[in-house]
Amino acid sequence: MKKQQVDHVLRAAGRITGEKQFVIIGSQSLHGKYPDVADEIVASAEVDLIASRNPLQTELLNEIGVDSPFHQSHGYYADPVDATTATLPRGWRGRLVNLQQGDTDGVKGLCLDPHDLAIAKHVARREKDIVFTRELARRGLVSRERLMELLDQTPVTADMRERIRADIVRDFDAPANGRR
Repeated sequence: MKKQQVDHVLRAAGRITGEKQFVIIGSQSLHGKYPDVADEIVASAEVDLIASRNPLQTELLNEIGVDSPFHQSHGYYADPVDATTATLPRGWRGRLVNLQQGDTDGVKGLCLDPHDLAIAKHVARREKDIVFTRELARRGLVSRERLMELLDQTPVTADMRERIRADIVRDFDAPANGRR
């Protein structure tokens, strides 16, 4: 998804809810720090959004959600989520990155820092997340050292922490086109 499409979703979300600020927590949050990120790394069709000032408004985003007329017309959509959707390191809210201004009718997007996003993807560990975190490392969008620091601030079990630590090492040691 291109940044202009994220802007379109934010603009529509603002119109539906009356909210002027949303937190973007999925892969589209990379647009905060890297607005020109390669399309293949942010290929998903959804923007995971939380209405930051009034989270109860988030449910209204189903109007532009999956299988909605908006989705059918544009090929992308809003995915209304909440703060428990992703397991994030402590302090993540203080590291949110402003989405660069665009055609959003004044609606602001706050994006996860790429390192916080990577940790959340390591915790989830779906096949697409494994590919995603490897690409973040390969492209130099995150650093091994910072991920290891944030991992220690993430509320996961000791076993999961060790599994993620090994996954981070593999991401940075993986051949350019290799698979795990």
